Amino acid sequence: MRPLARRDPLPPALILLTMLSGFIDAVSYLGLGHVFTANMTGNVAIVGFAAAGAPGFSVSASVTSLAAFLIGAVIAGRFNATLSSRRPQVLTALSAEAVLLVIAAVAASVVHVSGTGGRHLVIALVALAMGLRNATVRSLAVPDLTTTVLTRTLTGLAADSSLAGGTNPRAARRAAAVLSMVLGAFLGALLLRHAGLAWPLLVTAVLVAGTAAGFALHPGSRRSGGGNDRPPRDRPGTAR
Repeated sequence: MRPLARRDPLPPALILLTMLSGFIDAVSYLGLGHVFTANMTGNVAIVGFAAAGAPGFSVSASVTSLAAFLIGAVIAGRFNATLSSRRPQVLTALSAEAVLLVIAAVAASVVHVSGTGGRHLVIALVALAMGLRNATVRSLAVPDLTTTVLTRTLTGLAADSSLAGGTNPRAARRAAAVLSMVLGAFLGALLLRHAGLAWPLLVTAVLVAGTAAGFALHPGSRRSGGGNDRPPRDRPGTAR
């Protein structure tokens, strides 16, 4: 076995964050009226559903989530461009995410989320947090671990499998990402049913903070990221 200091703590951290994405989207979709705050592909589709008059969907809620997510991504993109190491990128993004989720939990406990204003406020806070995280994870460029989108992961799992004539590269990591999101969605829905909206958001904030602390304390977080220390646009040879 490799010494602890030589192990990369980032992939396990991203697996845990993938689980928390499932948790967050279960809470937002089921508790905030059929809107996603982590999976923006779903929100784009929901805008189309709502525009066509499909019942149970809201254009304004989905657009609020999309706008807040994009603002978070812009902020993280600008901030990460000034950093040369992945460690401050990860810790800053996760710290900000945890704080925003705590604020969202407080807001969910004091405002009426059944009303448009309170609901949109909570949606915006959570989506802003997820935009910050997604832009940071994108800059880290860890294969198969985006933490929110599994389409490419599932495609790679199938297309690179032995059934397709492949060698199953990173099959364990890909499977872990898929299963972790399923687990997170299950736990999020379960907690939402029994504890309401605020507690799941607070639990997620605590787990995000714990993930940040675990990453920071791991001796491997201080070593070179093996080429992932700079955002993709600054990395030599990266396709644009």
